[in-house]
Amino acid sequence: MAVKDPTAVERANLLNMAKLSIKGLIESALSFGRTLDSDYPPLQQFFVVMEHCLKHGLKVRKSFLSYNKTIWGPLELVEKLYPEAEEIAASVRDLPGLKTPLGRARAWLRLALMQKKMADYLRCLIIQRDLLSEFYEYHALMMEEEGAVIVGLLVGLNVIDANLCVKGEDLDSQVGVIDFSVYLKSDDDIGGKERNVQIAAILDQKNYVEELNRQLNSTVSSLHARVDSLEKSNTKLIEELAIAKNNIIKLQEENHQLRSENTLILMKTQHHLEATKVDVEAELQTYKHSRQGLDEMYNEARRQLREESQLRQDMENELVVQVSMKHEIELAMKLLEKDIHEKQDTLIGLRQQLDEVKAINMEMYQKLQVSEDAMKEKNEIIGRLEDKTNQINATMKQLEQRLQQAEKAQMDAEAEDEKLKQEYVNKSESLQKEFSQKEKQLLQLETDLKIEKEWRQTLENDLQKEKETVSHLRTETQEIINLKKEFLKLQEKNKQLRRICQDQEAALQELASKLSESKLKIEDIKEANKALQGQVWLKDKEATHCKLCEKEFSLSKRKHHCRNCGEIFCNACSDNELPLPSSPKPVRVCDSCHAILIQRCSSNVP
Repeated sequence: MAVKDPTAVERANLLNMAKLSIKGLIESALSFGRTLDSDYPPLQQFFVVMEHCLKHGLKVRKSFLSYNKTIWGPLELVEKLYPEAEEIAASVRDLPGLKTPLGRARAWLRLALMQKKMADYLRCLIIQRDLLSEFYEYHALMMEEEGAVIVGLLVGLNVIDANLCVKGEDLDSQVGVIDFSVYLKSDDDIGGKERNVQIAAILDQKNYVEELNRQLNSTVSSLHARVDSLEKSNTKLIEELAIAKNNIIKLQEENHQLRSENTLILMKTQHHLEATKVDVEAELQTYKHSRQGLDEMYNEARRQLREESQLRQDMENELVVQVSMKHEIELAMKLLEKDIHEKQDTLIGLRQQLDEVKAINMEMYQKLQVSEDAMKEKNEIIGRLEDKTNQINATMKQLEQRLQQAEKAQMDAEAEDEKLKQEYVNKSESLQKEFSQKEKQLLQLETDLKIEKEWRQTLENDLQKEKETVSHLRTETQEIINLKKEFLKLQEKNKQLRRICQDQEAALQELASKLSESKLKIEDIKEANKALQGQVWLKDKEATHCKLCEKEFSLSKRKHHCRNCGEIFCNACSDNELPLPSSPKPVRVCDSCHAILIQRCSSNVP
């Protein structure tokens, strides 16, 4: 004889007891014919059997004072696995009379039975065996196939309606003892099999009707939800259409404003162009006149240089004739050569200044050409903007047509919704087909609205670009105004340069007149050298002011040095002149010693 596993025998016994208790409870409830109370004996025996089934194979947990073995731990896991069980767990924890975990577990079983979801809760618990392994041994009833069988038997308890009072009952101190006398067979049980078959058929019919009611309730709730969603979507579409119309009106107003601004900008730019053209013509005329004057000055300077070169040749011929005065004349020629080199440097500086003036005028001419090109580009941009505004108007008309079509489609959809509401009770199958058609229409309307939103975004982007171009044109007009200011500044600089040129021309004329007198002064160089043998001239850096008037030397006030005393005077203070037989013109004489004055080139003269 093979020895049987005691745990397997325990599982089989508990399974048989569960079958008997569930069967007896269903039969007695149907014969009882009303809702069950907590004092009903078969119901109490059922709860005792369920406690024994749940306690089978429980692991013993250590606590601070003693060992603990309760079924409340695995039942607490149900609220994590099945969200609808959170209400039961919360109500069990809030009960005031319960103090032990076993009492909470008993209350939980009673509430689950009243909800008719005990089988669902325990099924979720059995599926998660990895979590149950923390509370049960591997050979426990809940870990084996017998647990699944008991869960399947519990589905039949959904037929029973129980009304249990858990709040006032003492669940902590109840003793769970199974009464086997209830489950023993008798003669009456053998004779009542036919009645049990009838009862089973009635129960099956009741279950079928309840399932049909549940399905119908679910379909009705889903249809109500769809109708509500359609109404909400229709209201949203109406609101979005109103918003779109308002936005279109705003965009049209902005478009009119932009057009008016574009016309104003065009008028202003045309006025600025006319003014700039007039200014440019006047400046070109002034530039031509100034260039003619500068050419004449340049020719006169060249003629004067030729005359000076001829005078220099004559002076050299006279110096060759005068061999006896060779050394003295050489000294005088060196001085004259220095003066001529300095004059040539001044002429070179004048030429450079003329070249700079020409370069400035060329730059101004180039800037004028650039401004004309910019104005041409701006005119092209304005034409493009007008084309864009025409395109935007065409797109706005298309959008209005599409909006009218969408409104018509919405009106049709609303009429269809009203018809569907009237025929809702009699034609459920036709409702589903029409709902599918309406969903397609709504999808089409949503796509049309998305397309219209995209068109609107493109229109807004185009308007933003037009605003940017308008701002760019404004900046360019400001740059043109700044160029005008710079051109005026350059005109002022040109006037200053002309004044400087006039001053230099006057200085050149005076120098030319003095060069004509240099021939006469050569004869007096010998006397000047004799008189200067014992004197020392001041340096040019030290001699900066006149001895008499104490004014600074310049182009108009040149230096004159005394041969005898060595003092330096300006041409305004040395007005004393004496006639000499060798020179046609009189000679300047010092005021203190009456010696002949010699003109020196000042260091501050360019």
